Amino acid sequence: MGSTSDKMKGGANEAVGKMKKGIGGATDDASMQREGEAQEIKGETQQVKGDVKDSLKKGIDRT
Repeated sequence: MGSTSDKMKGGANEAVGKMKKGIGGATDDASMQREGEAQEIKGETQQVKGDVKDSLKKGIDRT
């Protein structure tokens, strides 16, 4: 999977996670809040993965 794909999936997971977390808070559903938090973290991780891939590619292109 390419860096752009990782970043896009990460952004989507982060957004959905924030929504779940908010809905869970509004409805007093602790399980949904935790699920949203986990999905948000997954999204952040995917975005970092994309950034790392970009950095590695730039480093390889310089040599």
